[in-house]
Amino acid sequence: MSCWMTIQDYGLRAVGIGERLLPREDFTLCQQFTLIGSGMIWNIYFGAFALISGFFFANALAMAKSARSPWLRKPAEWFIFIFRGSPLFVQFFFGYFLFLSLKQVFPIFTPFTAAWLGALVVLFLNTSAYSAEIFFGALRSIPKGDVESADAYGFSGWPRFKKIIWPTMLRLAWPAYTNEAIFLFHATALVFFSGFPAWQQKGDALYYANYFADKTFNPFVPYPILAMYFILLTLVVLSIFGLANRFLNRHLPQEARRKIKLKMNVIR
Repeated sequence: MSCWMTIQDYGLRAVGIGERLLPREDFTLCQQFTLIGSGMIWNIYFGAFALISGFFFANALAMAKSARSPWLRKPAEWFIFIFRGSPLFVQFFFGYFLFLSLKQVFPIFTPFTAAWLGALVVLFLNTSAYSAEIFFGALRSIPKGDVESADAYGFSGWPRFKKIIWPTMLRLAWPAYTNEAIFLFHATALVFFSGFPAWQQKGDALYYANYFADKTFNPFVPYPILAMYFILLTLVVLSIFGLANRFLNRHLPQEARRKIKLKMNVIR
């Protein structure tokens, strides 16, 4: 079988298109690159949807945490504390068994016991908590002069928030938020180890990398391939967020623009 035929058969296998049976013998590099790359579709799905939805929820949490009313501030503080204070791996297992219990009472929760939805919800909640703390810190770091200038020009309420506070908050938070986005995509690899089962055995990239490592007894081929795909994904995320960072800082002189730097997240 040529490499092109392998790509045709297995390129979209992770989403149920193409050959259903996995290779059983004579594993080639093309098969490993193709199937692991196919599994990356799920990793991108988890990361992209959790990041987009979490961005808006994180903004709301940051505003709630900075609110004067304890009815808004305290729930936001506890939500952020719980999801930042517990390991993501534990959250996956807790979420799975919670949805499993709810499924027994409310059948509507049945889809949440599968990885495609249940694991996505956990990632959404986790990244929302981390991002909210980043946005809250940026909110507290807004120079008082900016707010006073807005007041002097007659901005108040929603117009002041929309035109002054929120853009400044995003500009200050964006480098740290970029790192959170990168670590979120890396965290999608944990879905394989979570309690959530893969939908009809259509697993993510680590699912296929682990399959080839078990069959060939050689982890030094599939896992470096997996790492290469994640490095490429990281470069794409950095490029997209770099363009957004340039847009947010377009009004500043070149030497005053905040640059994006990748920092290691020691504990997640």
